[in-house]
Amino acid sequence: MATTRSLTLTRSNQLRQRAERLLPGGVDSPVRAFRAVGGEPPFLTRAEGAYLYDADGNRYLDYFGSWGPMILGHAFPPVVEAIQKAAAASASFGASTAAEADLAELVTRAVPSIEKLRFVSSGTEATMSALRLARAFTGRNYIVKFEGCYHGHSDGLLAKAGSGLATFGIPGSAGVPEQIAQLTLTLPYNDVAAVEAAFAAHKNEIACVIVEPVAGNMGCVLPEPGYLQALRDITAREGALLIFDEVMTGFRVAYGGVQELTQIRPDLTTLGKIIGGGLPVGAFGGRAEIMDKLAPLGPVYQAGTLSGNPLAMAAGIATLSHLEKNRESIYEQIDNTAAAVANGVASAAASAGIPLTTNRQGAMFTWFFTANPVRDFASAESADTKRFATFHRGMLDRGIWLPPSQFEAAFLGTAHTQDHVDQTIAAAREVFTGMQE
Repeated sequence: MATTRSLTLTRSNQLRQRAERLLPGGVDSPVRAFRAVGGEPPFLTRAEGAYLYDADGNRYLDYFGSWGPMILGHAFPPVVEAIQKAAAASASFGASTAAEADLAELVTRAVPSIEKLRFVSSGTEATMSALRLARAFTGRNYIVKFEGCYHGHSDGLLAKAGSGLATFGIPGSAGVPEQIAQLTLTLPYNDVAAVEAAFAAHKNEIACVIVEPVAGNMGCVLPEPGYLQALRDITAREGALLIFDEVMTGFRVAYGGVQELTQIRPDLTTLGKIIGGGLPVGAFGGRAEIMDKLAPLGPVYQAGTLSGNPLAMAAGIATLSHLEKNRESIYEQIDNTAAAVANGVASAAASAGIPLTTNRQGAMFTWFFTANPVRDFASAESADTKRFATFHRGMLDRGIWLPPSQFEAAFLGTAHTQDHVDQTIAAAREVFTGMQE
């Protein structure tokens, strides 16, 4: 049975106060500040399996997994061993290694639409580079993105983005020139008619459509039947490229990402830190004729001293090799575990009379505090963020760490067990009972 406890955060608060003197807001990524949910964020010292440990000795059951990549749990021994072995040979060379092609082979086997790829150091770099490549390949300037879909913090992609922007209610970002923002056409998610209208209004001007094929940065929002196929058909007809941003979903909702589930092949795909076992890494890839436009073969310049970093390559090879070898059992396990916890908490909310809508794709899910379906950013924004904040604080007090925003997806992995599910549901029941009072 879950029990309420008053967290002791003396050391965490000391660390936070020091950080606030040195870092803007005391953080290096805004959502870590807990501004959307209230309370003081614990400072972490280590993690193992499904658990996080803070500077004050508190333990938490982790439901965000470093925002997705820790599918095998924290400090997974084969990954740790691979990193240690690689580090002993040097943390960085700034030159080519065989490990880059080793990991590339694993990725291309998993995602058939990727014939060639390039590694970068973050998801933001991946999407930024993919857009540059799409513009060069098509000779067009406009891009289409969707409200609530976050594709990193490059200038052209911050219009009506999700993730931290949604969390803090920021419609875009200061410092983005209007001339750049005007080249981004931002449309409602799951609205095919809006896409058709954009292409009609900008005939032969749209370079690409970039989409989270299952959105995760306005909370988990699924594509409606036929939506992704419509995007594929429209872009093919109009001579534009289709980019699947699978930074969050790749190797997460299925081994081959959303593409494996739908059998829809985009022209370009972006991937994130799960391909590096949680280390800083990203990749973009697609059809060879498009990728060959990159320097040194073509005129599109993209570079990075730490691209293909040997530590990230080693961790990625260990992670993807384990997933590939055990793909059927792993994805069945985490799908079943996620279904049990998502449905169990939803049932607890219903018993308490708390309006809740649950969206889930595989081991990626969100509880929206609304009675209405959530199918786009507007419906996600209608959720009761104050109730979510109360829920988040109550769960944290009971040792359950959820993403600290209504507009972020939760994740679990192979380290989560039925006992963890039961613990989570029991904690939720207690929190919902308190929310009734």
